[in-house]
Amino acid sequence: MVGTGGPVATFSVWDYVVFAGTILGAAGIGLFQAIRGRKQTSSEEFLLGGRQMTAVPVAMSLTASFMSGITVIGTPSEAYLYGASFWLFGFSHAIMSTLTAEIFVPLFYRLQITSAYEYLELRFNRTIRVIGTSVYISQTALYTGLVIYAPALALNQITGLDLWGVLVATGSVCIIYCTLGGLKAVIWTDVLQMVIMLTGFVAVIARGAVVQRGLANIWEDARLGGRLEAFDFDPDPLKRHTFWTITIGGSMMWASIYAINQSQVQRYISCKTLGHAKMSLYLNMVGLWVTVSLAVLSGLTMYSIYKNCDPFTNGDVNTTDQLLPYLVMDILAAYPGIPGLFVAAAYSGTLSTVSSSINALVAVTVEDFILPVSKNLTQKQKTWINMGLSVFFGALCIGMAGIASLMGSVLQAAFSIFGMISGPLLGLYLLGMLFRTANPIGGLTGVILSLVLTLWVGIGGQIYPPTTAKTNPLPVSTAGCNNTHQYNTTTVAPWTSPVTLQPEVRPPLADTLYSLSYLYISLLGVLTTVVGGLLVSTATGGCKQKKLNSNLFVRKSDLMCFRWNSKSKASEKAQTDSPHFHTEANKSGFAHHDWAKEDVVKVTKL
Repeated sequence: MVGTGGPVATFSVWDYVVFAGTILGAAGIGLFQAIRGRKQTSSEEFLLGGRQMTAVPVAMSLTASFMSGITVIGTPSEAYLYGASFWLFGFSHAIMSTLTAEIFVPLFYRLQITSAYEYLELRFNRTIRVIGTSVYISQTALYTGLVIYAPALALNQITGLDLWGVLVATGSVCIIYCTLGGLKAVIWTDVLQMVIMLTGFVAVIARGAVVQRGLANIWEDARLGGRLEAFDFDPDPLKRHTFWTITIGGSMMWASIYAINQSQVQRYISCKTLGHAKMSLYLNMVGLWVTVSLAVLSGLTMYSIYKNCDPFTNGDVNTTDQLLPYLVMDILAAYPGIPGLFVAAAYSGTLSTVSSSINALVAVTVEDFILPVSKNLTQKQKTWINMGLSVFFGALCIGMAGIASLMGSVLQAAFSIFGMISGPLLGLYLLGMLFRTANPIGGLTGVILSLVLTLWVGIGGQIYPPTTAKTNPLPVSTAGCNNTHQYNTTTVAPWTSPVTLQPEVRPPLADTLYSLSYLYISLLGVLTTVVGGLLVSTATGGCKQKKLNSNLFVRKSDLMCFRWNSKSKASEKAQTDSPHFHTEANKSGFAHHDWAKEDVVKVTKL
C-alpha cells in the first residue's frame, strides 16, 4: 500500500527504454550540432556558438545549467523535511537576475570577452586572473562531481544499478556531445533536458494528487504538518533558513553563480545582441521560479503521502536524497515508462550541468592558460585542444564524484561550495567594478583573506554540523508504517550524510561561527574581499600608479533594462563593432582590447 513503508518495485523494461531513449536523444543533439557545424570549426564557434544565440534557448540553458539533478532530487527532500521556505528563493532569483542583467552583462558584453576572468587581468593584473581561473577550475570540478553523484544515488535506489557504473556512464555521455558539438550542442541539449525535468515533476505531482484525492488535501496535510510556515523573520544569522538568510544571503549566493561563473557568463555573452543577453537573464528568472515551485510542490506531495511513515526514519532509504526516487517507485511503478521518465529528468539535469561545466572549463583553460603562451597555434590545433580538454575535464569530474559522495545532502553541499569559493570571487569583481581606488595589491590581499575565512567557516560547518536548534527540521512520524525497521540513529541532522557522526566534543566555535547559515557564507566572502581590498588598496596608494579605463567600471548607461528602439540598436552595434572594443585574438593569442590611446590601462605588476 502506498505510503506505508517497505520495499518498492524496481525498473521495468519500458522504464529502461524511456531512460535510454532520453540519453541517446541528448547525445544525438551533440552529434547533430557537430555535423551541422562541421564547416565552422573556429574556437569562438566551439566555445561561444559564434555569438549568434538568441534569448529563449539561452534562458532555458541558463536555468537548466544549475537546476540540475541536485534540484530534481535535493529540493523536494528539502521541502519534505523543512517545509516551503525554499519558495522564498524566488526573491533571491529576482534580485540576482536584476543585478546580473543590469551590472555584469553590459560590462562583459561591452568588453567582448570569452573568459570571465579576462576582466581580472584588465582591471588588476595577470596574477589575479590566474588565481581567479585556478579557483574556478577547482570549484567547478568538485561541484560537477557532486552533480554526477546525485542522480547516481537515484538510479542506485530505484534500479539497483552499480553506483560507479552510473557515474562513469553519465560523464561519458557528456564528454561525447561536449567534445563533438561545443556550446551550441550544450545549449540545445539543455533545452530538451529542461522540458524533461519539468515533465518529471509534473508526473509526480499529478499522480500524488490522485493518490491523495486532490491537491487541496496535499496542501492541508502540509499545513497541519507545519510545512507552509515559510516566513520566519528572525534575524539570527545562525538559523539555517529565515526570510533574511534566503533573500540576502541567497541573493549573494545565486549572484556568485550567475554573475561571474564561467558556464553562465559564456551563455549570455554568446547572444547576438545585448538586448538578447539581458532578456535571457529575465526569462531565466521565470524559469527558476517555475522549476523551484514544481520541486517544492513535489516535496509537499511527498510529505502528504508519507506523513505517517517516514521512509528515512523507517530505514527504507539510506539517505534523505533518496526520498523522491523512493516515492516515484512507490506511486508510479504501476505505469511502465513513467519511473524511467523521472530518472531521465534527474539524469537530464545532471547532463545539462556537467556539459555546461566541461565546456566552461575548456574555455577558461584555453583562454587563460594555453593561448597566452602558445600564440601561433593553427585553427586545427585549437580545435583538437578544445576536444582533448573536453575529454580530460569529463574524466576529472567523474573522479571528483567520489569526493562529492562524502559531503552529505547534495543540495546544501552544492550551495556551500559556491558560498566558500564563488563568494570571495564575486567580491573581487565588485571591488574592481565599483571602486576606482582598488589596486592589484588590495584585490589580491582581499580575495586571499576572504578565501581563507570562508573555507575555514565552511569546512568547520561540515566537521561540526549545526544542531537541530539552528537547522529546525520539522517532525516526521513512523506511526503508520506496516513494517517498521530499526530506526536510523547514525545521523546528526536530516541533511547530513548517514556516515557523518556528531563529534562528542564540540569546540566553542562550533555553535557560533561554524553554525553560520550556509547561505551567509557567500555574503561573508563578498564583504571580506571588498572591505579588506579597499583597506589594503588605500594603505598602498590606491590607483595612483595607473590610468584606469572607464569601460572597466559600471556606467549609468548600463542600468537600462532593454533597448528595443532602432536608435538604441544602432548605438549598441556601433559600440560592439567599434575598434575601441575590437578583440585582436589572432594577433595576441588571447583577448586583448584595442582601446583608444588616451584611455589605455597600464597594468602594474605586483
